[in-house]
Amino acid sequence: MKYSAVIFDLFGTLVDDFSFTEYQRMLSEMAVAVSVAREDLERLWVDTFEARTKGRFATIEANIEHICVALGVNANADQVKAAATTRRDFTRRSLAPKPDAVQTLARLKASGYKTGLISDCSPEVPALWLDTPFARLVDVPIFSAAVGIKKPDPRIYDLACERLGVNPQDCLYVGDGSSRELTGASQVGMHAVLISVAYEEVFDSYDAYRREARDWKGPVISTLNDVLTMLQ
Repeated sequence: MKYSAVIFDLFGTLVDDFSFTEYQRMLSEMAVAVSVAREDLERLWVDTFEARTKGRFATIEANIEHICVALGVNANADQVKAAATTRRDFTRRSLAPKPDAVQTLARLKASGYKTGLISDCSPEVPALWLDTPFARLVDVPIFSAAVGIKKPDPRIYDLACERLGVNPQDCLYVGDGSSRELTGASQVGMHAVLISVAYEEVFDSYDAYRREARDWKGPVISTLNDVLTMLQ
């Protein structure tokens, strides 16, 4: 199959899933910053996931303020800023590329392929994107928080194709199976491949939404470099 573009997922694909231990530490530090019980903040942080990743909150600060209001807590601007900084720092660390990510993207571009990204994410991710090595290597990044659409909604895949100037049938989609992304990509006509790594056996990674990986019957790779082999 001849492809003209390769579109990647972000978390669990170009970067590792984040550490559950660090995630819990982040929530604890955020709770301390705004003087709320950690359990209460975690509950509402999870409850606002959908709104956060669909752009209902323009900033992480707005999300934190919403949670504080819901809990009846009058957090001041400095407290909210401190909690948001904790979250931003956590996300910045989480955006470290996998060892073969930058090399794979660079080789794809050098070979003439267009590169894209579709990520379900909260608003600090697009804000931090330009500071990552990915910014110069991904032609079209699509962030759910910026466009108000999440995977597996077909519109987010169509938007990526439109901005790349390609047809879905000419795209290879690579993801770890979170948010039914592989099924979503396949349903619009893309050729989807699962990148499968036994994260739980390596470290305490966390992705409550990566359920599709267990049932995927399509092609599977174990490293990003395998993408290059598939294209030969």
